[in-house]
Amino acid sequence: MTIRYDDQVAIVTGSGNGLGRSHALALAARGAKVVVNDLGGSVSGDGGSSDAAMETVAMIEAAGGEAIANGANVAKMDEVEAMVAQAVAKWGRVDILVNNAGILRDKSFVKMGMDDFKLVVDVHLMGSANCSKAVWALMREQGYGRIVMTTSSSGMYG
Repeated sequence: MTIRYDDQVAIVTGSGNGLGRSHALALAARGAKVVVNDLGGSVSGDGGSSDAAMETVAMIEAAGGEAIANGANVAKMDEVEAMVAQAVAKWGRVDILVNNAGILRDKSFVKMGMDDFKLVVDVHLMGSANCSKAVWALMREQGYGRIVMTTSSSGMYG
């Protein structure tokens, strides 16, 4: 038995590459319409370009799926709310949220400055909270919704 997501709408943060892209492609392959969210920066969070998100969208469309790109910074609530509004305007609902966005600071906690630590918390923790908060009332109103949180092994090693 294959799980299908026909007519469901998914937002996948950090889906321009890596695990997020894999999530977006898998959901689309099973029928979900996907908002491909990626700030387009490097893994460190620097820079910005829609190229990675657009590439994921192109891959989904080439396989017969439906997707749109979004470059919202998940650490900024106003941008997250606009992303959710974009999904609702396009498809009328949001059924699935995959909180996957993250940035990399290739340092242990003891070597990391507090400015870098704040950026990590803003994206990983507050970004997930912002996205979850932005879809929560909508999912309750719909009577359905699923939120998936991803993380890395970094939390185990500090």
